[in-house]
Amino acid sequence: MEGMDVDLDPELMQKFSCLGTTDKDVLISEFQRLLGFQLNPAGCAFFLDMTNWNLQAAIGAYYDFESPNISVPSMSFVEDVTIGEGESIPPDTQFIKTWRIQNSGSEAWPPGVCLKYVGGDQFGHVNMVMVRSLEPQEIADVSVQMCSPSRAGMYQGQWRMCTATGLYYGDVIWVILSVEVGGLLGVTQQLSSFETEFNTQPHRKGLHGPYPFGQS
Repeated sequence: MEGMDVDLDPELMQKFSCLGTTDKDVLISEFQRLLGFQLNPAGCAFFLDMTNWNLQAAIGAYYDFESPNISVPSMSFVEDVTIGEGESIPPDTQFIKTWRIQNSGSEAWPPGVCLKYVGGDQFGHVNMVMVRSLEPQEIADVSVQMCSPSRAGMYQGQWRMCTATGLYYGDVIWVILSVEVGGLLGVTQQLSSFETEFNTQPHRKGLHGPYPFGQS
């Protein structure tokens, strides 16, 4: 496979070339790792299937097929809109994590892009949200509904933008969460949602006392 940039261990390739089709999940995981997680599991399975689940041939097919046509979108992380540094949230609390991102390239994003969970702590069941196609230099906010873990502590997770064909691109986006008993962020967000939904000020009678933000 002349011209490939990936340094493949011959022993590793021999090992995986001997795997049968019952080890498809292992092959997919290894293919994804060798590509630096640039392709999602479904994309890996596509190239493995077209090469009869031969790992080395699948990697060659990926570079032969994709390299001439790849126009990787650009994305830069701008800032955390919610859950910024120093903010805490109580255990087992629903909250919305929002990031501000930018298309930092010279071309519009292709249709069908999404933000995907890729590692660390997931904070709930949502692992992907669709994102609209941004024009060059356009900035947008992306939000994910999450839930804090049940135990106090520091947690972190990583998310990345992904094209409809499974190509990851742009900065890795982090969720760094401080879970503390008495944390205020989740409660603040819930009050804000209440106010927006009913188009009125929250009823403050029940908010005095333990809530320092009840008197604003």
